[in-house]
Order: sequence, then structure tokens, then C-alpha cells
Amino acid sequence: MSATALAVPHGAAEPQGGADLVLRGGTIYTGDAAPFRGDVAIRGDRIIYVGPKAPGTAAKTVDATGLIVAPGFIDPHAHVNDALASGDPAARLVLPFLTQGVTTAFIGVDGSGDPDVARTFGVTSAGVPGAVAGLEQSSRDFGINFATYVGLGAVRAKVIGAADRAPTPAELRQMTALVDTAMCQGALGLSTGLFYAPQSFAKRDEVVTLAKAAAARGGVYDSHIRDESSYTIGLKGAVEEALAVGRDARIPVHIAHIKALGVDVHGQAPAIIAQIEAAQKAGQIVHADQYPWSASGTGLSAALLPRWAQDGGRAAMLKRFDDSAAMARMRPEMAENLRRRGGPASLLITSGPAGFEGKTLEQVAKDRAIDPVDAAILILKQREAGVASFNQDEADIAAFMKRPWVVTSSDASQGHPRYYASFARKYATYVKDKAVIDLGTFIRQSTATPARMFGLEGRGELKAGAFADVIAFDPATFAPRADYARPTLFSTGMRFVTVNGALAIENGAPTGLAGGRPLPRKAAGTGCK
Repeated sequence: MSATALAVPHGAAEPQGGADLVLRGGTIYTGDAAPFRGDVAIRGDRIIYVGPKAPGTAAKTVDATGLIVAPGFIDPHAHVNDALASGDPAARLVLPFLTQGVTTAFIGVDGSGDPDVARTFGVTSAGVPGAVAGLEQSSRDFGINFATYVGLGAVRAKVIGAADRAPTPAELRQMTALVDTAMCQGALGLSTGLFYAPQSFAKRDEVVTLAKAAAARGGVYDSHIRDESSYTIGLKGAVEEALAVGRDARIPVHIAHIKALGVDVHGQAPAIIAQIEAAQKAGQIVHADQYPWSASGTGLSAALLPRWAQDGGRAAMLKRFDDSAAMARMRPEMAENLRRRGGPASLLITSGPAGFEGKTLEQVAKDRAIDPVDAAILILKQREAGVASFNQDEADIAAFMKRPWVVTSSDASQGHPRYYASFARKYATYVKDKAVIDLGTFIRQSTATPARMFGLEGRGELKAGAFADVIAFDPATFAPRADYARPTLFSTGMRFVTVNGALAIENGAPTGLAGGRPLPRKAAGTGCK
């Protein structure tokens, strides 16, 4: 990049007093503006200067020459609840994220969000009943910032359990009250995982009622849609359902990990894009996130079992495996689900019973000289297994990635390399190798755009007064190391990371500093106690 191609920002703030930290001489991407070479100065938890040369003194100076300096990445869809809730301070650092430059993540996705949001933030509900004030002061230390949804699955399980039935009017009122309380405690909105049992048993009117409760408090409707493939209502039908929930509840819609999953829907990305952009032109707020992998990650039961076979939970499922009539119905449906995902060679076991991890379902079946459906049942009889499901087409991935309303996410889950490497992979594969998007687009999709979508004030941009979530990476070496065979290798090339001003990564190595915070969203409306 030539010096003449770089712009200098107008109105860069002059810091009053010395800085704690200055990153000097890097190529700065503010999140939106054209890149320029210059300095970023930090004092406390805030950025105090962004411009060509920070004046004054600094307690610490970092030479960022040759590095890309950017806002910390924001991951709007991540399964890192267990890490953040861990009793181990090292786990709560979430180093797989920090070593990619991710400084903020959203949890409680796919309908999993605990309605006791205060507990999720590490604050006892008794201490702050329904109030956002004080929730930023957690009793635990975290490596990253995080926000959370309240989840349909968690709410439904608390009130109804795992049964395939609609809530009674009294139960629906109870569920609505749980959503309202969670919103008052700082939830981002309502998340759903309508593909997964027992959430799949919820009809649209139930979802709309709960989404209205989130909408009344200024929330977002985030959905793992009912069908990303051709299981039930199809990809287009599931997108339309999400849009209808948004219209009926008058709530912004966010489609989680947008994709065209399975051989039946490969090539449908342009049609889905047109469907969503038509809704946007009609006045709806609709956006999505995407992880940069051709393999999704899910449970073996979710991938292959029909939903009726999961009614009542695991105990009921196991009984059906021993019921000849149920199996006569179930086997052909499992075989069809396996076909639409690309066959047994497309399912890699990433976790589960001993002896299966690291093998495809095809390998398990061949090793035991049995049918792949029987191999899946053999595994599930022992316990649930995680799978990497290779089910997407690169042309669809690229088409979604180019849209300005699609942002970067990881959908981080254990056993899949996306936990350790999604942002690094998107840069290395889709910016450097394939040139699907440019560097500025990648940074914008990972910083300023998600911050604005979700109202994260003071984050996602490098500017004076913003929170000091700042990263600096080497454009030549920022890359993933994790892959499907070795999913727990840290990414390389992320040289410096600050989280609220705390230097979490220095010269590529973790410092052990935990600068992250809960990010409760202020609820709209009145009545929060």
C-alpha cells in the first residue's frame, strides 16, 4: 500500500495529558474511513487520540510499523457461554478469541440465552433486581466484552420442558414475563433456534408473542431459522418466517449464520439475498452474520433425526430406538436427512463417545460393516455427538459475504476450528487468497457495521472517546492454524490486543490481563424495576 493512497482523518482529537499506551506508525483502519498511517493513543479505558502523530508522552509505546491497526473485532454469534461462566480465570480470558483479535462477543444465541441475564453477567439477581445499573461491575473477570440474548429454548424449557405442544395461555404469559424481565436486565433481544427440538415445536404465533415482548424493550430478533435446507419449510420459507416475525412483532430481524445448507439448496444464495433485500426496501430492518467455513457444526441428532423422534427429550428418543414401528418410520427419514447433507462422508464426528472422534460417519460404518444410519444410531445410543457437517457451496458463501448487511461471526463451538480461527480464516482465505472481499470490507464487517447494527455505543470504531478495544495484526502472517483435524490451535499474526485499555496480547503472547466487561443493553420503555 503506497503512502500516497492513505488518507489522514480530519479533526483528530488532541489528548490532554500523557497517554498510557501509544500504538505508533501503523496503518490505521478506523472501522469506516480510508486507511492512513499514524498513531492511536490510549488512556485508561478510552482512546484519546487517532491521527498522524500522537503528541506528548506515553507510559508505553508500541512500534506498529507494518501492522494493521483496527478496532477490536465483534462476534455477534458465539457459543462461549461455558468459558465465560467457568470457575477458571484462564478459561474466562477466552484466548481463542483474543488471539484472533475478537474483543466482543454475543452469547445466548440459538435460543440458549438464560432468562436470568444478571446471573449470566456474573451478578446475583438479588443484588440488582431487573436493573441494568451496576451490571457492568461483575463479580468475575473476563478477557472479552460480551452481551447476551434471552433464548426461546431456555424460556420454553423452564416453562414447558421438552414436550411437543403449544403453551397454555397461562404458560405463554409466564414465558412473556421471563422475556420482559431479561430485557430489563440488559438482554440484547430474543434469540431462537427453531431448527432444534424442542424449539422446533414452537409455532410462529408463539414466537411472535415473545418477540413482541423483546421489541417493547428495544430488542432484536435473532434467529437460527427453522430450516436452512430442505428439511421442512425449506430455506426460502424459513427466511420468510423470520421476516414475518419481524413484521408482526415490529422488531429488527437478524438471521444467524446465514447459509444454504445441503445439496438441495446449493445455488439459492442469490434468491435469498433478493428476498431479504426486498424486505429491506419495504422498510424492514434485516441483517445477518456468517462464519467463513463450508462445514457447519451441530449435533448428530439435530442433523439426522426427525423432530418427532426427539419429542420428550433424550429418554423418549432412546425408547424409540428400541421400538420397531418407530424405527420403520425413522430410518428412511434419517437416510433422507443424511442425503441432503451430502452423505456419510460429509459428517465428521468432532465429539462424542470414545472411539468415534475424528472419523466420518462413513468411516464408522465401514469399520463396523454396518449401514451409516445404523452407525449414527449406534453413536447416539451411547451419547450425543458433535459433527462438522460439510454442506455448503463456496459460490453461496461468497455471494452472502459480499452483501453490506452480512457481518463476520464464528458460531464458535468446541470441536470445530471456527472457535479458534474464524476471523483469521476469513482474512487469510477470503481477503488474501480468494479476494472475495477487500481488507477494508473485512474490517468493516467485523467492527463498525455490527456495532451499529446492535447499538454498541463507543465500540467498533477507532476515534477519540471510544472504548479502547484496539488490535494490531501483521497482514503477512495473520492466519489460522486450526483445521478440522486439529481444531484447537491458536491463530497467528495478531500482535497486540487491548480490551478496554488492558493490554491482553503483547508481541503475540497473552499477558493474562482480563479487561473485558458485560455489556448490558439499556431497555426501552417503562416498568423495569
